[in-house]
Amino acid sequence: MAKYDEQFKKKVVRECLGGAEGVKSVAARHELAHSMVRRWVGSYREHGVAGLRRKSGSYSASFKQAVLLRIRREGLSDTQAAVLHGIRSACHIAKWRAQYDSGGIEALARKRPGATMPHKYPPEPVSKDMTKEELEQELAYLRAENDYLKKMKALRSGEDPGARWKAQVVQGLRSKHPLALLLRAANLSRSTFYYHLKTLGAMDPYAELKQRIGAVYARHKGRYGYRRITAVLRQAGERVNHKTVQKLMQTLGLRSLVRAKKYRSYRGQSHHVAANVLARDFEAARPNEKWVTDVTEFNVRGQKLYLSPVMDLYNGEIVAYETSRRPVFQMVGSMLKKALARLLPDDRPVLHSDQGWQYQQQNYRRMLADRSVTQSMSRKGNCLDNAAMESFFGTLKAEFFHLNRFESIDQLQAGIRRYIHYYNHDRIKLKLKGLSPVQYRAQAFGL
Repeated sequence: MAKYDEQFKKKVVRECLGGAEGVKSVAARHELAHSMVRRWVGSYREHGVAGLRRKSGSYSASFKQAVLLRIRREGLSDTQAAVLHGIRSACHIAKWRAQYDSGGIEALARKRPGATMPHKYPPEPVSKDMTKEELEQELAYLRAENDYLKKMKALRSGEDPGARWKAQVVQGLRSKHPLALLLRAANLSRSTFYYHLKTLGAMDPYAELKQRIGAVYARHKGRYGYRRITAVLRQAGERVNHKTVQKLMQTLGLRSLVRAKKYRSYRGQSHHVAANVLARDFEAARPNEKWVTDVTEFNVRGQKLYLSPVMDLYNGEIVAYETSRRPVFQMVGSMLKKALARLLPDDRPVLHSDQGWQYQQQNYRRMLADRSVTQSMSRKGNCLDNAAMESFFGTLKAEFFHLNRFESIDQLQAGIRRYIHYYNHDRIKLKLKGLSPVQYRAQAFGL
């Protein structure tokens, strides 16, 4: 038999795992038996690069016996056993079997120089006429077989698994691979599989609910916990308890990706300071009654972007916002113009901010006065006086900024636009009866 070095094996395996070609196609191109290439791929998946290294030395009689017993117990092929145990060639196992059947473990311990045994499973002839569909089917089967063997190895180490246990393992992998491939890997008939599912009650009564939970979780990119997901399901007509959703999310390994929110206090030189009219009363009876605003900073690869929004405390909606690469007054002024344009003739809101220099400018105060807007400011260095705005910044950064990677400021700006639209129109709030800010305002006032 020709001997191949580790580098050549790694090259062949990487070509197989690259996805462009199947095992038989790669084997034909290198003029190799595809059964040998398949064994290399399996050894690499099971043991990494170490599985491709040439083994030296001999195997002990107890090791040979353990391999043969495991093959009989788990119904493995010689190739599968060779992959799992890192054996140089499946041909050795056929030789051990013949020795063990004829003389027991003593025959496995004896060395018989010159004795040769025919290969029980000769290499399959290399086919150069396989279609792309056949190659894809072969690769799909190898993946299913590999996952099945790994699952079986992890769950059962010593006892005979039997058809009942195989059926449970196959059921657990059905979300990743077609059933036909899994049954082929497990050497299990379809009728036997469904029989054991029925007798064991393995059909998950929550299977459909799990799919819906996963869909809601994925649609909101991991931002929702079990309470919000429960609210979404109930809006869709699903009668479900929040404890059930919590339990199923734990089973699925799903949890909210939102990070703990932090705030940073602002301490600046005060010149013109307005009274704290809002006085931490963050409840509003109607839209455009109480607004809050602030400026926050983002850093992308050493470049900074500043965001200045206005929030309506009635429903938490972002009324207007502006972004800029520099914290200049033009950003705040442009944001304020957009916000004031949303007011109805009779609206006279209170606009609360911190004591930042932008909000002390004469132009800013004049714009408020011209529209009969009452200015309100937090106490110096007390960010809790503007907790509603700080809470939005925490949510924005936890649900959007920290969960994504940005290559440029332009990419971040586009993402902020999409998130604020999502925040206003799609992201539900429990305190708004499970509605988004825009839905809540439209339902109450038709605005």
